[in-house]
Amino acid sequence: MRLILAENSTLPREGLVRLLVEEGHEVLAAFGDASTLVEEVGERRPDVVVVDVRMPPTHTDEGLRAAVAIRERWPGTGVLVLSQYVERACAAELLAAGGERVGHLLKDRVAQVEELLDALDRVHAGGAVIDPEVVRRLVVRTTRGDPPARLTPRERAVLEALAQGHTNTAIGQKPHLSPSSVEKHLGSVFDELELDRANGYGRRILAVLRYLKP
Repeated sequence: MRLILAENSTLPREGLVRLLVEEGHEVLAAFGDASTLVEEVGERRPDVVVVDVRMPPTHTDEGLRAAVAIRERWPGTGVLVLSQYVERACAAELLAAGGERVGHLLKDRVAQVEELLDALDRVHAGGAVIDPEVVRRLVVRTTRGDPPARLTPRERAVLEALAQGHTNTAIGQKPHLSPSSVEKHLGSVFDELELDRANGYGRRILAVLRYLKP
């Protein structure tokens, strides 16, 4: 695939470029800041953009802002966002623009080459990928009136897998659930989260957003 990278640190950026080139991908450009990223994406039209959340000049959310702008202007371009820490708002904001061709990984995952390449492939293919560690650390609220708190352990596990971007088939593999059982659990999750059945595929994204929201 054709890629553009925006990573604040020089060594990780150069290492990522080398890794992707060795895997047969074409790196169109690599930047140390996000100032020209949106413009470059418009001119070069890559398949996927990999961008760090915190970049110069303020090292806060420049990369995330650029990622959201890219998704809004060119929805056919995949965006994989990297962050050093678990940031609930990052994952939620990326998904809020739609649940296709988007991913959020912790930087530690970059060292696990197979997981990084798998995430890129899934984003490129039109899927959504949220780092399992990000999902694991996002503690669901426990107040009695909050629907996610009323989910059963199995329903919560299914919602966590959904938040990571897995298909129904993949969701059922670890707990060895049949496709019909996965559908049943997802239906219960949607009902508990009060998501209208008429929303179709959009319910999956809405369910994840409910799970990730502060």
